[in-house]
Amino acid sequence: MKWSRVSAILALVVVMFTACGTNEENNNNVTNQSNENEEDAANNEAVENSNEAQEEETGEFPVTVTDSSGNEVTIEEEPETIVSLLPSNTEIVFELGAGDRMIGVSEFCNYPEETADIDTVGGQDIDAELILSMEPDLALVQGYHEQNNSDMLDQFEDAGIDVLVIEGGNSFEEVYDTIHLIGEATGTTERAEEIVVDMEDRLEDVQEQASSISEEEKLKVWVEVAPAPDIFTTGSGTFMQEMLDAIQATNAAEEEEGWVNLTEEEIVTLNPDVIITTYGYYVEDPQQEVVSRDGWSDVPAVQNDRIHDVHNDTVTRPGPRLIEGVETLAELIYPEVFE
Repeated sequence: MKWSRVSAILALVVVMFTACGTNEENNNNVTNQSNENEEDAANNEAVENSNEAQEEETGEFPVTVTDSSGNEVTIEEEPETIVSLLPSNTEIVFELGAGDRMIGVSEFCNYPEETADIDTVGGQDIDAELILSMEPDLALVQGYHEQNNSDMLDQFEDAGIDVLVIEGGNSFEEVYDTIHLIGEATGTTERAEEIVVDMEDRLEDVQEQASSISEEEKLKVWVEVAPAPDIFTTGSGTFMQEMLDAIQATNAAEEEEGWVNLTEEEIVTLNPDVIITTYGYYVEDPQQEVVSRDGWSDVPAVQNDRIHDVHNDTVTRPGPRLIEGVETLAELIYPEVFE
């Protein structure tokens, strides 16, 4: 009887230990399986985040965009080759980091310096045969081409070339829109946003510094975009007007609209405090050209030697360098404020 009890107790102990061991093993298996599931989930999330980041960086295709003429264009795949017939669009493409895709530019595209090594495909007159032979994925043209060479653009589209009509715009907001548009079309939306935010921030900085300039301290500025005898200036509705407004300066030609031609006699009566020229790239000494004019010796800008030349492309070309133009004008017109 005693041995029977002992045997029964031993059997019970063995069963208990076996059960505990089985439960512990099961618990370990569950824990390991749970850890594996969590690790798989983490890996899957990492892959998804990587894919999302890649999509955000390169853009997602196909994409449908609306160009400056209101045309809806669907671009099936990210363009690998691009031709541009407008200098501002060329600059934007390079600033977006897609300059290595540019295989054709207009005869007026002069920035960045890499454009000098790219084949020229025309200007206002398109070399359609050359462009067709290049077989680009994307062609950036302007409204002039659509109005005067629509048959050529139809040939491009028939050949499988995506055509976007993009005008430069007359305001910073329109330039921002153009940068975003080209960013979408080239799969560089993230970079486009970075460029626009940088321009906005720098413009805001200029405006903040200029806010210290009172109405009494505001200077009248005359801007010449073409020299005598046919002197042209920029009135309201232009980048120059927006730039001068941003730095608290008065545009001497603000009563005029757009790009206008005024005579020397008309300009003298405006009595500008500062004269800005933008043609130093083809006139050897712009300052002397102004000073030597008959009847200009009493103009305040001439008397005080306040005649400055700025790079034309930074104040008239609707691209990323416009913000450089604003900053340069601020330093030249109000050096004591924008040191």
